[in-house]
Amino acid sequence: MGKRTGQIRLFFDQYADRFNLALKTGDTDIDATVACFADCFVEASPVGVACGKNDEQFRQVIPQGYGFYKSIGIIAMNILDKEVVILDDHHAMARIHWRSDYNRKDGKAGHIDFDVIYFVQDIGKGLKIFAYITGDEQKALKDNGLI
Repeated sequence: MGKRTGQIRLFFDQYADRFNLALKTGDTDIDATVACFADCFVEASPVGVACGKNDEQFRQVIPQGYGFYKSIGIIAMNILDKEVVILDDHHAMARIHWRSDYNRKDGKAGHIDFDVIYFVQDIGKGLKIFAYITGDEQKALKDNGLI
């Protein structure tokens, strides 16, 4: 494993650590989360494409997002596997295989496994996510009785 691949793996481990801290304690490191994203970024999923802006509104929705997951019973978000592909001197793709553990309101516990493909860039300002591709999260949450 090369140095850049190791840096990208560590970047996502730290991302997961922040997510889990927010789920467990409610403490949200907004600055560190914001620092993970480029000034603008793109999300693609089966429901369409959305453009995001790393601005004050983004800072405000970060704790709301963690709060939503906690409110529906998500108790942990762990990485099971990371596949990193270096694309060029500044860009890479990382396929992160996540496991979301939950405790439903009816007492049933379980997990949802899913992949997110992230595109990251490093142009001297640290790694930044500029795009990511997800599955149909709303369907997975409904199928598992969380929403």
